[in-house]
Amino acid sequence: MAKIKIKQVKSRNNRPIDQKRTLESLGLGRIGSETEREDTPSLRGMLNKVSHLVEVIE
Repeated sequence: MAKIKIKQVKSRNNRPIDQKRTLESLGLGRIGSETEREDTPSLRGMLNKVSHLVEVIE
């Protein structure tokens, strides 16, 4: 499977709790933090939920 790089570009302050928890499960916590994950359908769903807070590099 392909790897996807995910970078948090906006703050999680004043966001709903489900979006905060999604960022935590992605391994992101601060603006500028990055992680690399396998491309799966469940990951794509999480990215869709917080797409306005993260930047995806394929």
